Amino acid sequence: MTNPAVCIKSLVMSEANFTNQTIWTGDNLPIMRGMNTGCIDLIYLDPPFNSNTNYAAPIGSQAAGAEFKDTWTLQDVDIAWLDLIEAKHPRLNKVIDAALTSSDKSYLIYMAVRLLEMKRLLKRTGSIYLHCDPTMSHWLKLLLDCIFGKKQFRNEIVWCYHGPGSPKMRQFNRKHDIIFWYSVGETWTFNHDEIRVPYKDPNQRPRKAFDTGNAFNQNEIEKLRKRGKIPETWWQYRVAVRSKKERVGYPTQKPLALLHRIILACSNSGGVVFDPFCGCATTLVAADGLSRRWVGIDISPTAVRLVRERLRDGSTEGEYKDQWRNVIARNDIPERTDIGVILPYNHKDNKRSLFALQEGVCNGCSENYQFKDFHIDHIIDRKSGGTDHLSNLQLLCGHCNSVKGDRGMEYLIAKLAA
Repeated sequence: MTNPAVCIKSLVMSEANFTNQTIWTGDNLPIMRGMNTGCIDLIYLDPPFNSNTNYAAPIGSQAAGAEFKDTWTLQDVDIAWLDLIEAKHPRLNKVIDAALTSSDKSYLIYMAVRLLEMKRLLKRTGSIYLHCDPTMSHWLKLLLDCIFGKKQFRNEIVWCYHGPGSPKMRQFNRKHDIIFWYSVGETWTFNHDEIRVPYKDPNQRPRKAFDTGNAFNQNEIEKLRKRGKIPETWWQYRVAVRSKKERVGYPTQKPLALLHRIILACSNSGGVVFDPFCGCATTLVAADGLSRRWVGIDISPTAVRLVRERLRDGSTEGEYKDQWRNVIARNDIPERTDIGVILPYNHKDNKRSLFALQEGVCNGCSENYQFKDFHIDHIIDRKSGGTDHLSNLQLLCGHCNSVKGDRGMEYLIAKLAA
């Protein structure tokens, strides 16, 4: 655990290739693939939970038009994602393969490829907070352990809230969510003095941080008592839908206070906060109010309108409060600027390197061929955020290349299986 004053020389990061206060509309995976490595300080995500429910904001609410599907089948995922996981992340593949249902498996594939990109985007002192509920929390923790490492697990936070229950229920009323916090490296930002809370008992004796032998320094203890304590890992905040001031009608809206604590704890003023499932833009509004830079992605264009309206209506009081007009809406894929000079994808040097890496085996049918019989192909096509970098290239034999054409690898895999 560290202070923000970590060893800067140890960081591996690059300049962001996007502008502050940008929201993309579209699938977050290709957009993240186009973002530079190591340019984000903090990621908070509140993704679909595999709840077998479809959500939509009510007509007439501020968020009207926002909706998303949270029911999953294997048809919802690109088979090429699983192929990539099997080849490069065997431990991750074992977790996904252990999923009990096809719906669980498809959801985990969807989340795994995105979490891999999120790790790449974070600075070495960065953190990720993944918000989920008990439906998939146990599986998501296994994914996070594989991707970030068990040693990088910092906390499991339980957000508790009140609400009406059914008198016919035959179990305890479920009123909590889970938030997993993982750091990227061995050092991370944690601003403990920014998030202290008062002691419930004003006469409670704080930990003896200033003990000197047998003499107890009462003055120091009084200072500590007034300063408050670092919160436990269970947090109580009122749900946003029960707050007239905050609610916009978005079905899974989270309270600003919840995001304020996370952002204050694990980012600094001017740092970059990213929400890849930004929904009604609560993360972006909270970050703006705390003088952080921010970017977001959502599948629905409603997020752009909501963040503009919420900032304009005074939901934020930070350094950027008068800049709501500068919110940038995009639906393209950014061009990475952190991977140096890239050869044309069909350059002979690329072909030689790939031939050695693949040991003369076609990446489609797995048959051996001579050098002259191979064609260079993209693993992730450029329209989906793939680059011409060697790591995104493969060799296919003439037959596999002609079958695949300009379609995705899932098409070739399905054809070969047939």
